[in-house]
Amino acid sequence: MSRLPDLEAWAVFAKVVEAGSFSSAADELDLSKATVSKAITRLEARLATSLFHRTSRKLALTESGRSALERAQRILAEGEAVESETLAQSTTPQGLVRLACPMSFGLRHIAPLIPEFLRLYPEVTIDLSLSDEKVDLVGEGFDLAVRISALSDSSLLARRLSGMRLLLVGSPDYFDAKGRPDHPRDLVWHQALTYAYALTPETWRFTSPEGEAVAVNVSGPIKVNNSDALLPTLRAGLGLALQPEFIVWEDIQAGRLEAVMCDWLSANIGLYLVSPPGRLRPARVRVLADFLAARLAEAPWAQLSEPGVRPTGAPP
Repeated sequence: MSRLPDLEAWAVFAKVVEAGSFSSAADELDLSKATVSKAITRLEARLATSLFHRTSRKLALTESGRSALERAQRILAEGEAVESETLAQSTTPQGLVRLACPMSFGLRHIAPLIPEFLRLYPEVTIDLSLSDEKVDLVGEGFDLAVRISALSDSSLLARRLSGMRLLLVGSPDYFDAKGRPDHPRDLVWHQALTYAYALTPETWRFTSPEGEAVAVNVSGPIKVNNSDALLPTLRAGLGLALQPEFIVWEDIQAGRLEAVMCDWLSANIGLYLVSPPGRLRPARVRVLADFLAARLAEAPWAQLSEPGVRPTGAPP
């Protein structure tokens, strides 16, 4: 297999010609004269030809050196340009950010924030991907993702923005007709509306304040792959469902839905921003992450989801 070209040595060669001497090139590159000389010697050994006629008074190009100079100058110029452009992008917010987000959360709470962000950072563009399926950030090339979950240990960098409760909800009419469950075992008598991307859609798990863990198998008339799709059936009084608070908090406050069994924890989840491993992120990614963190932490449901706060409309 052929070796890679010695791009550093070619760039040094171009700089020596530009500066007029090894010493001047070394000063401009902030290198020792010996390092510059070794780069040229290494290149000449590789090419099996001399690039300079060396005398005590003068440095002159050989025929091989003259024929190689134009391309070497392009290598130096392209290297300087790519470093300059990349450095600018890492310090000044500009360029593309690929952001992944769950469908309902993205439509309700991310998309409405984008116009303000773009006004603040007009040189940043956003590729927003909305899906309830869990994406592979590294494999699919995403810079940032919003996740509502109990994060497992991984190499991803995670930033917790707020708590996020899963509430057991139904309409008041449904509970008046079917009864309000006090214990998970009561759920076997209820119509469960389920979410396909839950870890175990047909098995709901709860933990009591005393630490009692209960798993119950549920069934019902509908399963969906997006939680918003359950709202019409819930409001119509045809069943109950485990729903994230950001989806149902307004319905609960308006009295259209009611939360029950609020002392039982169904999942210890939160709202997170996650990004691929590596501590150095371009400015465009940093400013979007900071912007989303600040705005989402102010959301009403984020305050409600913190421990110790009972959802409005929950029975005492």
